[in-house]
Amino acid sequence: MKRIVILLLAVIVCIPSLCAASDKDDDKQKRVNIALATIVNGDTIPSFELMEVTIYGRRTFSNARKQRKYDKLTRNVMKMYPIALEVKAILVETYLYLQTLPDDKARDEHLEKVEKGVWDQYYPVMRRCTLAQGKLLIKLIDRECNQTSFELIQAFIGGFKAKFYQTFAALFGASLKKQYDPEHDEEDAMIEEIIWMIDNDML
Repeated sequence: MKRIVILLLAVIVCIPSLCAASDKDDDKQKRVNIALATIVNGDTIPSFELMEVTIYGRRTFSNARKQRKYDKLTRNVMKMYPIALEVKAILVETYLYLQTLPDDKARDEHLEKVEKGVWDQYYPVMRRCTLAQGKLLIKLIDRECNQTSFELIQAFIGGFKAKFYQTFAALFGASLKKQYDPEHDEEDAMIEEIIWMIDNDML
């Protein structure tokens, strides 16, 4: 994953627009120049805060099998990423609501309702998912919530259920403790690239 900040181009574009002040807009232009300048040893130096630009090179693969694998990963991310965002929204809403409840009994009752609601809503969806998509969702939840699925279950409904679900996931070769690491994992780096393209309406 390459991140390139195109400084020179931005300076070339921005400087003429800042220097082309008309007499009518003189006061306004002075305010802009003051806001976008730094004084160093008595010299006024223009300064600009530029947005970071991310550029991904076109991926090429050495054989058709690797291309198909990447295409499959793209389809899976497009399917599971919205679910991960929904899970994040549910967790945030649940956490905020729990803070308004008076005691542990009320919180436990609410969490049971949330657990049942999530099960009823997502069980039909997850039944149609493949094992690869399920493993991907575990990673995406870690990405969105900055906590593994195991940690989230443990925090909300207790360590016993967290261990139960972890054992159940292990039967299928999955782990709720799986972390998302695009810096060191090649597949996660590809997932991050695909998500970036989804967020920027390129997929």
